[in-house]
Amino acid sequence: MPVVTAVTPSARRSHSSRQAASGELVSGRYSIAIDGTAVGDLSLDAIERLDIHIGGSVSERVVAEITRETQALKTYDRAVGLLATRARASRELERLLVRKGEPAALAKAAVARLATQGFLDDASFARQYARSKLALGLSRRRMQTELARRGVDRGIADAAIAQVVVDDEIDEAQACDRIAARKFRSLKDLPADVQRRRLYAFLARRGYEMDDVRAVVDRLVGRG
Repeated sequence: MPVVTAVTPSARRSHSSRQAASGELVSGRYSIAIDGTAVGDLSLDAIERLDIHIGGSVSERVVAEITRETQALKTYDRAVGLLATRARASRELERLLVRKGEPAALAKAAVARLATQGFLDDASFARQYARSKLALGLSRRRMQTELARRGVDRGIADAAIAQVVVDDEIDEAQACDRIAARKFRSLKDLPADVQRRRLYAFLARRGYEMDDVRAVVDRLVGRG
């Protein structure tokens, strides 16, 4: 039977500073050589589970398992790298992994592992995202669309938005008025009909209620 001839720490790939800051998510990696040929990289947990040790014999089943574990670990490490660049929703991360060429089953498993470890939490992500965007003047309706686009379940998104609105005492009508006034300053040299059309479109794209949009446009531009 084939024999394990080396178990050596794998060379760490270079990471960006933000990835390095999340290095605690990634356990050690060890290169496994069988009969003098490197066959894959495993985590310490996998090495212990498969009973890999120098001089030990390995069956074809174990060799196949090393290959599978190596592929799964590659997908997981890629998921960690993507998560380190910015916070993401679970479904968003899974779709991104698949787009980058990772097998769908391994992408799903990597995301599930990160969620179990507490590094992925769609409810927390939705609250953080909603808080940052609502503060910039985006509407609740626009937030629902943006979170849905990132794969956040509608119920989770609605609960997160509602909590942020209450916690941060956000008044959407006031936010619409504030954003409109700022935009209107950039339109002041244009004809009134152009001002009205552009301001209306600007606010509509942000998902504000039509009654609020009409009221603020009429106040700033006039009823025409």
